[in-house]
Amino acid sequence: MQPAQRRAHGRRAAPAVAVLVGVLAAAGLSGCTGSDSKPSGDGGTSDDSGRQVSAEPGRYRSLPEACGAVSTKTLQTLLPGGDEDSKAYEGQAALTYDIDRRDGCRWKMETSSGTRYLTLDFERVVSYDPSVSDDDRAQDTYEKKAVAAHIPDAPNAPSTPSSDDSEDSGDASEGSDDNAAAGSTPRSDKSGAGETGNETNSGDKNDKANKSPEGDESPQSDESATSDEESDDTAPRRLDDLGDDAFLNDQLITKDSGIHRDITVVFRSSNVIATIRYNQWSTDKTSIPDSEELQENAEDLAQELTDTLNE
Repeated sequence: MQPAQRRAHGRRAAPAVAVLVGVLAAAGLSGCTGSDSKPSGDGGTSDDSGRQVSAEPGRYRSLPEACGAVSTKTLQTLLPGGDEDSKAYEGQAALTYDIDRRDGCRWKMETSSGTRYLTLDFERVVSYDPSVSDDDRAQDTYEKKAVAAHIPDAPNAPSTPSSDDSEDSGDASEGSDDNAAAGSTPRSDKSGAGETGNETNSGDKNDKANKSPEGDESPQSDESATSDEESDDTAPRRLDDLGDDAFLNDQLITKDSGIHRDITVVFRSSNVIATIRYNQWSTDKTSIPDSEELQENAEDLAQELTDTLNE
């Protein structure tokens, strides 16, 4: 009797299991149908099943060290006058709160033709909007810089809001006081100075010719601009074959204490924007810094940095 009872119990259990499986399958089908019809609430993109999909992140997740991004050979070309082991070529690191989001460096050298300054700034743009990619946000930021610098053929500033985009002053060698990005603890400055802005102090017109009339601060180009003849090759313009987008600006500035030419090259590679500011100062107003030479040096550096980012 006992084996028969076990077989009977087994036959009675089979219908119950089938019913349970049917109920679970129906519940699963109902759940899938509900997820397909669920609307998107944050403006992001959705796939065919209705699941939220964020825009693609940018190519770069970190930045190269700015003070180490320029070779000594290039620095000797841009800032002639020092030997290979000159401490001036080590650069002065910018104050930054997150070197994966913002990093910069500044160099200065007194040359036979005047004092030259070189400032480099890297910015990695991150979009916090799931519907806007990092690259699109970076392009928006870049275009605002081009419009602010009055670069010909620059389109109107994009309307997409940028949460991490700083205000541009519109002058080609504006200060980099917006170097502080996300984070809480600043990296120490190699020189201990910590400043990266291009602020100027009142100059002394009686300074020696090879001294910067603005002391140790990097020059600023918000003074009256001197008009000089520009060819199509040296006028402010868009640059081809340099990153994803690039432009060059050239300003000749006259002050009571002297004259200086400011070259600015800005280029974008995916979600990284690099800004090069290259300046030459002289207290002799008749000695006009050569535009072609300075522009060529700045463009060569920009190409070197592009290759570094693509490695």
